[in-house]
Amino acid sequence: MSAVAGKLRFCVSVDHNDWTRGDAAAAVEKTIHLARLADEAGIDSLWLNEDPDGWDAFALLGAISRETTTLRLGTGVTSPFHRNPNQMAASVATLDRLSGGRAFLGIGRGQPEIYERVFGLDAADPLTRLANAIGLLRQWWRDDGVATGFGLVEGASWRRSILPASPPPIYVAAVGPKALALAGQVADGVLFNEMATPAFVRVAVRAARDAAEESGRDPVELSFFVNPAIVVTDDPAPLLERKKNAIALIHALPGMDRLLMSENWDVPGIMGAVRLLMNTEAVLAQGGHFHELRRHGDLQRARAMIPTGLVEEATAIGPLDVVREKVAAYADAGATHCFLDRRGLPGQPEKLRNLLTALTAR
Repeated sequence: MSAVAGKLRFCVSVDHNDWTRGDAAAAVEKTIHLARLADEAGIDSLWLNEDPDGWDAFALLGAISRETTTLRLGTGVTSPFHRNPNQMAASVATLDRLSGGRAFLGIGRGQPEIYERVFGLDAADPLTRLANAIGLLRQWWRDDGVATGFGLVEGASWRRSILPASPPPIYVAAVGPKALALAGQVADGVLFNEMATPAFVRVAVRAARDAAEESGRDPVELSFFVNPAIVVTDDPAPLLERKKNAIALIHALPGMDRLLMSENWDVPGIMGAVRLLMNTEAVLAQGGHFHELRRHGDLQRARAMIPTGLVEEATAIGPLDVVREKVAAYADAGATHCFLDRRGLPGQPEKLRNLLTALTAR
């Protein structure tokens, strides 16, 4: 789904960390309440992460589907290492039936080191595994529900009994050139991780659209989801400081510093220093996850290496006029959808609707 007449659509994402603190029942209700709020306010889509140490995103999405009416629902993202494509097809089709055709699939390669060094899976050539998963899903979601090839045993075929109401969109989480090309060739759009600069988005959108055109597809039909963690506030400093945690943990992973493309900062030098302080390579070599990065890295010193100006460049946090200008910059770079930070949302649907209108006013 593309933006209409250059107007962005807005999204919200939720991760399982919301369920790791405080009262368990209250955390569940808070997530359901957020979904209801987003639905009533006219938010485009709700994305649930699915890490190997977290919740079952599809179980929760199924519950949310019965509490909402127009909100599109999907993963942000799951992985073909985490879920076998056959299980993935069943989960998406079930969610699509429950929601009346509102399901989508956000899929990415994840962190292959974890699946290989902890779970003993063959993690060689993760991009091929991602492409195969999408190929199988595309086949299973046709009228006959039959798939062949794409990693199935040679000569074998598999028919699925339960199909979605119509083929749900597939969005690929992509950073590097090969993943962006794959998204352009076979997917319906690209999801960029939190805090990608407009400079990176512009280059990445062009790469995916070029790949689509070379494959005989219409590049205009691709959607591009950016997450500058939109928060309208007159006191951005604490939020900008907090975002340095995500940069130290996520953008220090292999290749992820590409998202911070900037002409104003020495990103390779900054992130090289952050990586050393966080012991990123050593933790990944043992299949470690974010828990281990926090435990074995020096997060305080790593944060000190990250300039606040770089965080400002990769986010949309601040007074309304500042945020509106940043939102326009992402739209000009090719974004069709933009994520609001769930922690900064107005609590009433009408106020949230007014905010969405204000963000796109030129």
